[in-house]
Amino acid sequence: MTTTTTAADARIPAAHPFATHLKRAAALEAAEPHRPWTAQDGPLPSLYLSHGGGPMPFESPDWLTPLHDWARALPKPKAILVVSAHWESAPLSVSAERPSELVYDFGGFDALYYTFRYDTPDAGELARQVVGVMPDTGQVHRHTSRGLDHGAWVPLKIMYPAADIPVLQLSLPTEDPDRLLSIGERLRPLREQGVLVIGSGHMTHGLPFLTREMFLENKVPGWSSDFDAWAADALARGDVAELARFRTAAPGMPYAHPTVEHFTPLFVALGAATDPTAPVVTTLDGYGVGLSRRSFQAA
Repeated sequence: MTTTTTAADARIPAAHPFATHLKRAAALEAAEPHRPWTAQDGPLPSLYLSHGGGPMPFESPDWLTPLHDWARALPKPKAILVVSAHWESAPLSVSAERPSELVYDFGGFDALYYTFRYDTPDAGELARQVVGVMPDTGQVHRHTSRGLDHGAWVPLKIMYPAADIPVLQLSLPTEDPDRLLSIGERLRPLREQGVLVIGSGHMTHGLPFLTREMFLENKVPGWSSDFDAWAADALARGDVAELARFRTAAPGMPYAHPTVEHFTPLFVALGAATDPTAPVVTTLDGYGVGLSRRSFQAA
């Protein structure tokens, strides 16, 4: 069946890296269909992923292959819930269950990317599950039209290009790590039902301090590498308290995060883990335009 997503994908020039990625993904699926999650698999992990700059990951095999391989290494989720750096909104809110449009919240890129589609199935059941695990005192606002922003649809289009899994976004209602850990803990039971919980941000995100050398040579500044090393060490030790002190404890601040919304989704992912203090599994590291791409999964 032709969908708006597949029709839009068909218009991508054959020489584009993402067109090559789609062919690779289709070949892998044909050779070995992605096995759906079952209750026998136990809870899915929660993820924190660095989602790259706007649509830039679509142009780079350094993003495309690792993200897709990560998705294939996990059972195929029944649904996906994403907390993205690009939707800061209180009270806690969920996106539309069946939105008609994506949010193209980036500027200055090739017009092609504003024609990309990611039309996923109805997420009404997931919305009901999310509302159901939140406290009665914390009403969740349910939007009727808001679509997925690029912190959600860009990485997911790479990871699950068939667009055949229901996806819902949950807003980032606070910068407070303890409150975000608590929200993640509320989401923990969803993992036992085959829901993949994702915090989407970027391990370092000092956009005001990008230089020509960072763009052209992927030169890594000290503030980016120092922050990344600090975070990697704390995550390896399961030191959630240290991570929560990032504003004052982390080297490289505030350059690594002049605003904090690309780091704080990490606390939702950790809160959703069975044991937030257990060491995580790093699935993607290195740097893009000098910014840390560190991403991980927590059991």
